[in-house]
Amino acid sequence: MHIHMLQTALLAAGTLAAPQTRALIYRGPAACDGCPEAIAHLLQTSNRKVKVTFAGPDEETKINADTLSNFDLYAQAGGPDLDDAWEELKSFTKVIQEFVSNGGRYLGFCLGAYLAGHSPGFQLLPHGIDVDSEIEQPKSQVKSAKDTVTQVDWRFTTGPNAGQTQNSRWLYFQEGAVVTGLNRSDERVLARYSSNGDVAATLTPFGKGWVGLVGPHPEATKDWYSEYHIKNPDGIKFDIGHDFVEATMRGFDNGHCSAEGTELQ
Repeated sequence: MHIHMLQTALLAAGTLAAPQTRALIYRGPAACDGCPEAIAHLLQTSNRKVKVTFAGPDEETKINADTLSNFDLYAQAGGPDLDDAWEELKSFTKVIQEFVSNGGRYLGFCLGAYLAGHSPGFQLLPHGIDVDSEIEQPKSQVKSAKDTVTQVDWRFTTGPNAGQTQNSRWLYFQEGAVVTGLNRSDERVLARYSSNGDVAATLTPFGKGWVGLVGPHPEATKDWYSEYHIKNPDGIKFDIGHDFVEATMRGFDNGHCSAEGTELQ
């Protein structure tokens, strides 16, 4: 048996470990307290073997082209005001664009989704697609900036629920983003807000890489809910967050997630 055939057989049998996914998560003044750690928890509880490194002005690891070349995905967490965060992060625009264009993955949660847009942002979205505030949209379920929960219709593309859309799932929400410029049937839409059909999560290509954005917080942990005395009617689950991560890592193939995970070089 050829070596690559043997490796394939061993992987299928679970004898060989899956390739390790290397994740770089921003942690600093442009992220809220606990948000980068919640993303790390989401990644490390997924079916992937993930090694997490935090990067930022007070971290040992800094964000630059050399650093990013050693990672498979870059994650941007929720955080403060968009304009304040942009002042902190705008100098990284070119290196993040190059990282994704060369095959990397960008995960944007809440503020991280806003920052992928054009006004202002890293400009990682296709022409005609941008990001705005969901609470300012007609028929939005939440109309204030307070920490709360909201409902989404999530289209699972990976795992045991692949091919299913689960309607009215509850997720943590705090002034989350909406992605604009996509039509009702666009395959790049992973989720919509249940109350009005606005786009809550997307997966779009950028060069050779992929950009996954989500307006609510599927990574929110128990302590988030406890701090603001919030109850999730569905319970605190991470299946949506894990699907979001896996979809972004795999990318789409003709409107469907690739059958195999992607190991980046």
